[in-house]
Amino acid sequence: MAVKTFTTEVLTSADTNTYLANSGLVYVTSATVGSGVSSVTVSSAFSATYEAYKIIWTGGTMSADTNLLMTIGSASTGYYLALVYGSYGGGSASVAGNSNSAYWSWGGGGGTDGADASVELFNPFLTRTTQMQARVRYSSVYGNSVGHLANSTSYTSFAFTPASGTMTGGTVTVYGYRKA
Repeated sequence: MAVKTFTTEVLTSADTNTYLANSGLVYVTSATVGSGVSSVTVSSAFSATYEAYKIIWTGGTMSADTNLLMTIGSASTGYYLALVYGSYGGGSASVAGNSNSAYWSWGGGGGTDGADASVELFNPFLTRTTQMQARVRYSSVYGNSVGHLANSTSYTSFAFTPASGTMTGGTVTVYGYRKA
């Protein structure tokens, strides 16, 4: 889509629809997290409409201070991930990761004081390798994870699961990055 600079002309409905409503992140779906649940699955999240997605979980808590596991569709193997993290107490950066795991271990995190996730996914619906990146915060761990799912399967759903305990409340929202 071309970029249009408006000057003194009248803004028409067609211009509004084309240049304003069809830009940036577009709401796809959302799911409300129940109380004391062991996981939340978001169905019908991915389709041929978008190739890249932003997933946000806000307003939630977890019963334990822990990381948030993430799975895509029914894939139970082939998750690879690298996490670089540090502590607010300072010191050197540390690393952790997954190698052919049953999930991505760091898709978000939190505790009783709040929990959240901010994940970007690339190609989950396409028959290509799904790539991910996420911001992670829990306890005194602050970091970023990057990974991929080593298969070329098309997926429409994903799930978040606390590594320990349960999760409560908030909303998981999925946005698609509009193609130009």
